[in-house]
Amino acid sequence: MLDYEVKVKPGEKQVSLPWIQVAPNAPYFITETGENWTPIGQNDAITWPDFAGLFRRKDYGAVENHLAYLVDHGVNCLRFMLEYAQTENRYLEKPVGKFQPNMLKLWDDLFALCEKYSLRILLTPYDTFWMWIRWKHHPYNKANGGPCAKRSRWLLCPDTLHAIKNRLTFAAERWGRSGALFAWDLWNEIHPAHAENNTEVFYQFIQEISTHLREVEMGLYGRTHLQTVSLFGPVLYEHPAVADVIFRHPQLDFATTHFYDAKTINHPKDTVNSAICTGALVREALEHLHQPKPFFDSEHGPIHNFKDLRKTLPDDFDDEYFRHIQWSHLASGAAGGGMRWPNRHPHVLTPGMRVAQSSLAKFAQLINWSTFKRQNLNQEIKISSPAFAKFGCADDKQAIVYLLRQDKRDKKKMVDRTAPAIPVTVSVPDLQPGSYQVFFWKTQEGFLLSQQVVEVKQSQELTLEIPPIVTDIAVAIKQI
Repeated sequence: MLDYEVKVKPGEKQVSLPWIQVAPNAPYFITETGENWTPIGQNDAITWPDFAGLFRRKDYGAVENHLAYLVDHGVNCLRFMLEYAQTENRYLEKPVGKFQPNMLKLWDDLFALCEKYSLRILLTPYDTFWMWIRWKHHPYNKANGGPCAKRSRWLLCPDTLHAIKNRLTFAAERWGRSGALFAWDLWNEIHPAHAENNTEVFYQFIQEISTHLREVEMGLYGRTHLQTVSLFGPVLYEHPAVADVIFRHPQLDFATTHFYDAKTINHPKDTVNSAICTGALVREALEHLHQPKPFFDSEHGPIHNFKDLRKTLPDDFDDEYFRHIQWSHLASGAAGGGMRWPNRHPHVLTPGMRVAQSSLAKFAQLINWSTFKRQNLNQEIKISSPAFAKFGCADDKQAIVYLLRQDKRDKKKMVDRTAPAIPVTVSVPDLQPGSYQVFFWKTQEGFLLSQQVVEVKQSQELTLEIPPIVTDIAVAIKQI
């Protein structure tokens, strides 16, 4: 017997914020009313500074003001976990099956605020990181009256599976009516350690919880929210078979991994190589997708630098690192700019990162995502100067190109803004003959530098003379 009150009636229609869905003819997202929707945001947690005021409504106004600030900077998506198990007083259930009133009020408030400000939530039911580290305290531990004897059996234990389904049922019934729920990340960073180092159970586990949740939502609303399962990216190299689940499970609507490359992203020595690595990781991910579907990185950041070395990157360095990663992510064919895990003290994004998100959000309006059947072209795009790293994606009618200066660094290992500007020529293959509107975008300042019309003739590539660049530039290309 569930210890909560169902807030909606089966079959009751959602009447406010439109739900998000995958575009029928492109690997990107749209609203149910057909509008383009590109996820721009980051990871957040109910205990972190920006949202801590919601617990017991200690500072509800500050949280609302923060959401308004996010929307003003183009943010439209936040990734949250239903509980954040770093402390003892934010468990959603305690004991298992008894849902805590203070947490329910918090989530009711957060969904209401997100509805008000047209923000969406990528929601995952468990914080598996802190749940693993602090397992001896968690209500799901059998020693505490929970269902599971060992953390290494989370994906194997039938009683734990029942508890997981119970939590998903609860969440779907209480908050699933809302269009503020973008999608379910059914399991945060699914890992062999959660199943006694056995990856073969992943497929069936996902099928079990996915099918259950879809049946619940169909019974309540006659439709379902999107679903994904996230993965700590480096696991793919140790267990390549996991790609069949993360990228190709038929019940997952889009794919997400977490970009934590040890040499560049986790512990950045400069602001360029992390972006180059991001572009390579996006290309690799898209190659795993045998059928087109959206992909994005739902976690990245300097985690080794912050967690192990206990260092917070200087603001100016981190702002540039952040900005370069988000543009290489988008231009390489992923949806949005990726979702940063702050890995800062305090644990929030900087004002400079918000400016970068605003710039990306404005640029995203230049592309018709609902028809963009992109292919990654990081290697196929031709460029006249090796001074720039190149990133790009295109179909036969649209393209995105991002050029990042890689030959000049200053003493901080950032791109040298005193270097002379360099003109460069770029060629994009496989566009149809016709006229194209080309938009040159200043990524740092967030405005349109210039635009022009270019003709592509039969059997020719689209060739552009890029305005002289000191640091970086983004280009949107659309057939007229």
